[in-house]
Amino acid sequence: MAVRASLRHELKYYISYGEYTHLSRTLDYVLQRDPAGDEYNEYAIRSLYFDTIFDDFLHEKISGVGNRRKYRLRIYRYSDKDIKLECKAKRGDLISKESLLIPRDLAEQIIAGDPTGLERAAVPLLGELYRLMRTRLLHPVVIVDYIREAYIHPAEDVRITFDKQLHTGLGRLDMFNPRLPTVPVLDHNLVVMEVKFNRVLPDHIRALLHGISAQRSAVSKYVLCRRFEEKEF
Repeated sequence: MAVRASLRHELKYYISYGEYTHLSRTLDYVLQRDPAGDEYNEYAIRSLYFDTIFDDFLHEKISGVGNRRKYRLRIYRYSDKDIKLECKAKRGDLISKESLLIPRDLAEQIIAGDPTGLERAAVPLLGELYRLMRTRLLHPVVIVDYIREAYIHPAEDVRITFDKQLHTGLGRLDMFNPRLPTVPVLDHNLVVMEVKFNRVLPDHIRALLHGISAQRSAVSKYVLCRRFEEKEF
C-alpha cells in the first residue's frame, strides 16, 4: 500500500562542517534522534533517480519550475530489505511524497525498463510509472549516495537532517551492489541541511537554527550528481 505524505515545508541549506558539528551537538540535546540511525545516529541512503528520454525532470529543476515531480527507488544501508518506490512532488514552496514498498524482482524489472504488468497494478503510483515509461520513456539515470543524520520533534512533525559524504554512481545503475564505485560530489567541508515541518517551525527550534550563516538554497542532490555527466545542462 502506498503512503502519501501531506504537503510540508522543506528548507535546504549548504552549511560548513563547523556549523554542522555545532548544530548536531545542540540538536542532540533538544530533539530526538531518528530511530533509523545507528549508535552514531547515522544511516546510509542510496537512491536511483529516473528521468524521461529528454531529461525533462532535470531541466524543470534547473529552470525553477514551481510544480514538478521526481521519481526514484531508495534503499537503506545498501540492503534490499526495504526497497521504496517514491514520487516526490513540489508545489510552490511545499513538498509531498508518495512512497511504496516493492519487492526486489519488481525493482529490477523497473530498472531494466520493463513496464510489463504495471498497467494492471491496483496502486496508482505504479500505474503512473507505467504511463511515464510507455509515453515518455522514463528510465534510471543516476545513483545518489550519502550518509544521513536526522533529528525529529513531534511538534509540527519537525525533521532536521544532515546529509554528508554525497557521492554519485556516475553511469552505474546496479543499486544493489554494496561495492559500487562512487565519486564525491561536494567539497568535504560542505554538508546539506534540510529542515522539514508541517505548517510553522516552532519558535524554540527556529532559535536554534538562527545562528547559522548559510542562506537558504535550492539544493538538489539529483542535479549535483548529474552534473558529473558529459553533457550540457
